[in-house]
Amino acid sequence: MDDIAPSQHVLVVDDEENMRHMLSVLLTEEGYQVETAANGQEAINLLKSRSFHFILCDIRMPTMDGLTFLEAAQSLEHGATVIMMSAFGSVDTAIEAMKQGAYDFISKPFKTDEVVLVLKKAEEREQLRRENIRLQQKVVELERKIGFGTMIGKSKAMQEVFTLADKVAEYPTTVLITGESGTGKELVAAGIHAKSGRADKPFIAVNCGSVPENLLESEFFGYVRGAFTGAGQAKKGLFEEANKGTFFLDEIGELPMSLQVKLLRVLQEQEIRPLGSAQRKKIDVRILAATARDLGKEVRQKKFRQDLFYRLNVINIQVPPLRKRTEDIPVLSTYFIRKFTESLNRPDIEGMSRAAMEHLLAYSWPGNVRELENVLERAVILAEGQLVELENLPENIREHQPDKVTDFLSGTFSIKEGKKRVEKRLIRKALDKTKGNKSKAAEILEISYPSLLNKVKVYELSS
Repeated sequence: MDDIAPSQHVLVVDDEENMRHMLSVLLTEEGYQVETAANGQEAINLLKSRSFHFILCDIRMPTMDGLTFLEAAQSLEHGATVIMMSAFGSVDTAIEAMKQGAYDFISKPFKTDEVVLVLKKAEEREQLRRENIRLQQKVVELERKIGFGTMIGKSKAMQEVFTLADKVAEYPTTVLITGESGTGKELVAAGIHAKSGRADKPFIAVNCGSVPENLLESEFFGYVRGAFTGAGQAKKGLFEEANKGTFFLDEIGELPMSLQVKLLRVLQEQEIRPLGSAQRKKIDVRILAATARDLGKEVRQKKFRQDLFYRLNVINIQVPPLRKRTEDIPVLSTYFIRKFTESLNRPDIEGMSRAAMEHLLAYSWPGNVRELENVLERAVILAEGQLVELENLPENIREHQPDKVTDFLSGTFSIKEGKKRVEKRLIRKALDKTKGNKSKAAEILEISYPSLLNKVKVYELSS
């Protein structure tokens, strides 16, 4: 017999005494606590005074039938998973029961193991639902306590990023943010601005590689009327628009040498000169820059000015790639699924299946967090059930097999951390193999039962 928590409470509602007795004996032997009711009204009275995890309810009964009971029970917000039973079942009846909130439908006569299997299936669903709720609560907690701006992450690497960014936010110091494409460098910059004394002033961001070189100077510094053909009126540049605020230069490594000289002057003198003007303007702008390039290497190759590099690199914040902080993937996934279920109007999706999550954890994420976000937007669109399943993920992720040691130990060289990950994975596999039976799982793992219970609690594993 599998280990069933004492709190697994089942209400059997049926007008046949023999059926109530049979189900009561069967489910008690399986480890459930069972109460019975002879009709829907008795069941409603019981629901008003106590709570149940599962309800097995017949359709045809005197006083109050099953469908009427379903309707009446909705106002009680009982939280139980309801499974309907009937000897007169039809597709239409089953559909009607599902519409009114039933989880499943069993036709009488049924085999005893059929009832048990349906309950086990309902248990797994409830377990997943509770896990998803817990993850969502954790995401909210993380966003409130250990996030930075719009970024979230519980890994040590990201906590170090958040701590450093939080420290430099209040100072006007120039910051260079480095990291691979898609890691969230602009989000770090936006978070620094939001935590600074300039938060109520403009945050202007520009990608230095997206503006044609012949337009960069006028975009950055603006121009006066008549500065060039077509300049019918004066126009402010981005530096002036960011005055008193923050100017974020993304992909600073793409900036041509001619503009690098002018940017250095702005950093040193805190002034600009619009195109066509003989007058300089004083500005008060904080500069934040980001790049996916190795600027030190670019300096050695004479592709980036050394003096500008030193001036930008007063504080360097390195944002780690996603493959080096895999412990953030479950939290990020929950956040993105919640985001897209709202924006795409898919409230029916409750979370992600374990198989899908295992493949996300095993994948190397060359596109980093941006790639994860795009993958989950696609998955939410394609999902047909209550969970994002493995088949909703792109083929390259589905083909990347989980459980390879080199994959799930990616991002750490710590023996202590590696041991934790291995231990957690082995306990999860043992619990899956024994269908939640902790006694059997402890035997397989060759540890004591109390030790297993303690580890399940420490690693927050559901059984």
